[in-house]
Amino acid sequence: MTTAADCIFCRIVSGEVPADVVLTSDQAVAFRDVNPQAPVHVLVVPRRHVENAATVTHDHGEVVADLLVAARRVAEELGVAQSGYRLVLNVGDDALNSVPHLHVHVLGGRRLGWPPG
Repeated sequence: MTTAADCIFCRIVSGEVPADVVLTSDQAVAFRDVNPQAPVHVLVVPRRHVENAATVTHDHGEVVADLLVAARRVAEELGVAQSGYRLVLNVGDDALNSVPHLHVHVLGGRRLGWPPG
């Protein structure tokens, strides 16, 4: 289990590690993915360390709601809200979740295929 002390996303949230931040809120930070899969590829992470979507409980309700609101704001501010965007949550190794900190991918800026990947 990753703790906040050794989590790269926690270190980005704290400002210890630089990132191309596009939006902040009371509960979330959004920054551009270093390996973008679309013209717009932003990660929205909670400021509070939560391992992944599989560990979310009712106690995380406000955190999850803020993540979704922040993701919508990112899509609006980066100009993909009207044309459409995809929100992705990955859990575990088979989903290629490389950072064990809850995060939402905001993808857009082109027509996205199905199935993804």
